[in-house]
Amino acid sequence: MTQPTLILIPGLLNDAELWHDQVSALSQIADCRVADITKGASLGEIAQDVLAGAPERFALAGFSLGGYVAIEMARLAPDRIERLALLDTSIQADSPERIAMRRALDKAARVAGRFHGFGDRLLRSYLADSHLSNETIVSRIRGMTERLGPEVFVRQNNIERKDGAAVLRKLRCPVLILAGEHDALTPFAGHEAMATLVPHAELVRIPDAGHMTPIENPLAVNEALRRWMAA
Repeated sequence: MTQPTLILIPGLLNDAELWHDQVSALSQIADCRVADITKGASLGEIAQDVLAGAPERFALAGFSLGGYVAIEMARLAPDRIERLALLDTSIQADSPERIAMRRALDKAARVAGRFHGFGDRLLRSYLADSHLSNETIVSRIRGMTERLGPEVFVRQNNIERKDGAAVLRKLRCPVLILAGEHDALTPFAGHEAMATLVPHAELVRIPDAGHMTPIENPLAVNEALRRWMAA
């Protein structure tokens, strides 16, 4: 029997390492493919690129910025998506304040020789306090940051985030909405609001995790994704 395809979309300054534990755990039930979202300059460009390399029908999971990409894919090709999972993300368009914050982060990222330190300063907002001293978790995140670097950061940081509420309301496929209980970047309350737009969605709060749930608590994330894949 042919396995269903599961496309996993990483977030800002993330590569396949973000989904390492999920690919390992779910490869027995799905053909797991991690998308590359480091090259496009808009959600539309990235979504079209991922769709071009995808089979006719597939399951789709997006983390953080990857959630925005997943929503854009659902906007462009809703009939191709068998099920959708949104992890530690948002569906809100950028406010003027958020855009100003992004411009400030651009400047910090461009300071020569400072990019690793820039990543370190943001670490506290990515992780639950209990994981800040976990060298394995921290090194995995630092590794992705260093591999992708400031050029990818600035390109991804400047992608316009679109409002996705209308897309969510129209979905009829199985939907999983998941976030860490200590997520400071995309708080759980925002995911609760998303779930009200999709009455049939499963809402999951991941314990002992901040924003980086696939790395911070992979067992709980894997369990939720397995349940969603079987829905």
